[in-house]
Amino acid sequence: MEPGTSPHDNQQVYLQLIRKMQQQGAYYASLAHIDAYRLQYGNPPELRRLQADALRETGQGSAAVPIYRGLLRGDQSAAAWHGLGLIAASSGQNEEAVQDLQKAVDIEPINAAYLSDLGFARMRAHQIAAAREPLAKAAQLSPSDAKAVSNLALWSLLNGNAQQADAIMQQAKLPQATRDAVLHMAVQMRKASAPAAKTTTTSASTTAVATTTKPVSPGMPHQVPVPPEFSGIPGGVLDRFGNTTSTHEANP
Repeated sequence: MEPGTSPHDNQQVYLQLIRKMQQQGAYYASLAHIDAYRLQYGNPPELRRLQADALRETGQGSAAVPIYRGLLRGDQSAAAWHGLGLIAASSGQNEEAVQDLQKAVDIEPINAAYLSDLGFARMRAHQIAAAREPLAKAAQLSPSDAKAVSNLALWSLLNGNAQQADAIMQQAKLPQATRDAVLHMAVQMRKASAPAAKTTTTSASTTAVATTTKPVSPGMPHQVPVPPEFSGIPGGVLDRFGNTTSTHEANP
C-alpha cells in the first residue's frame, strides 16, 4: 500500500480498474482480476455484479443468472434486473426480457442505457407503440449515444416513417455503415413479425369455422433472429441481446 492511502482507497482503485477493463471489452481479464480482488478484499455486491456482467458478456449466461438473482434486493438491483433482461432477450424470451428490463427502469428511471434496451426489447416483442416512450427518453437523455439514436431511428422505420428515421440519423451524424445496419435490422424485424401476424389471422379464421380447432398459444414469445452482419451499429445495439446463449430461468 502506498504511503497516505487507505485500504478502502486501494479497493476503490482496484474496482475502477475492473470497471475500465469491462468498458474496453476485456471481460475475461476482468474475471481474473475479480478473483484476485475477492481474495484480497472480499466479495461486495458490486464485485458480484461485475462478475455476472463479465460472465454474461463471455457467453456464460447460465452462470450469471444466479448471481444476478442474489442481487435483486440490494443497491445493485437495477443492474441485476438489466442483466437478467439481456440474458432473456439473448435466448429469445422477448416478453420476459421486457418485464425484467421494465423493472430495471422502474428502479433507475433516468438510466438511458436501460431505457434504450427496454425500447429495443419491446420492438423485438412486436410492441412497437409501447417502444416509443423509452426510446425517446433514452435519445433525449443521452443524445450523443449512438446506440440510443440508432434504436430510435429503428423505431421510426418500424413505425413506417422512413423520412423521420433518416432525419434522426443525419442529425446524429451516424456513419453510413450504421445507417445501413439500422435499415437492414428494420427489414429483418418486419419479416420476423409477418409470420406471427399471419399465424394469428389464420388461427382466428380457422376458429370461426371450426371452434374445436386448437389456437396458437399466445404465451409463446416470437424469436427475432439477430444476424451477425449488424456489427456496424456502434455501442452494441444488438450485441447486448446476442452475446449469451443460455436460457433465462423464470422470474421469482
